[in-house]
Amino acid sequence: MSSPVDSHPAICCPLCLSHSATEYHQDKTRHYWHCQSCDLVFVDALQHLSADDEKQVYQQHENNPDDQGYRKFLSRMADPIQARIKPNSKGLDFGSGPGPTLSIMLTEQGHDMEIYDLYFANHPERLTQEYDFITSTEVFEHLGDPKTVLEQLLSILKPGGYLGIMTKRVKGPEAFARWHYKLDPTHITFFSEASFHWIAEHYQLTLEVIDQDVVLLKKPNQ
Repeated sequence: MSSPVDSHPAICCPLCLSHSATEYHQDKTRHYWHCQSCDLVFVDALQHLSADDEKQVYQQHENNPDDQGYRKFLSRMADPIQARIKPNSKGLDFGSGPGPTLSIMLTEQGHDMEIYDLYFANHPERLTQEYDFITSTEVFEHLGDPKTVLEQLLSILKPGGYLGIMTKRVKGPEAFARWHYKLDPTHITFFSEASFHWIAEHYQLTLEVIDQDVVLLKKPNQ
């Protein structure tokens, strides 16, 4: 891990806005920075894809609600959420992608679901309603401005509600150097478990680490 003397004052962490970022990794195409304050690893903003190029990558995804393997993958989010929310809860699947599936699975369990996706279900009015729970699977690694998105989602989450986030987590610099997850050009923001502890403390949330890539954040009741 880089030492504080390597910090670059011009680099601002997109989660906590600290200027304590240090160089973390470099490959043939991108530079990765590490925030000393919230433990986030992120790609230099100058090396992000354009919106058009990013959408083209997403259009190659073949997510299908009839794919039982995909449903099993998403059940790692659906099951813990389902175990904690009341029947007939109102939920939002944020970043539902080109083939919404998690929302269908939760609708089948009796919940009232909405979806939002910047490219495939861009309905801003759905981000002004209030929800008992919000899910976001394989989305947060794509966010160039995770602070703004996180605060927007928390603002529409009812007291006592759950925000479920699925994203693979950084384990350390040596593992990161070998990590296939960073090779996707749309993956630009990487959280560690410590990053989620920082989020929970900063926003006064209760954190549950469900497994290696699923966390639940609960908003206080009052």
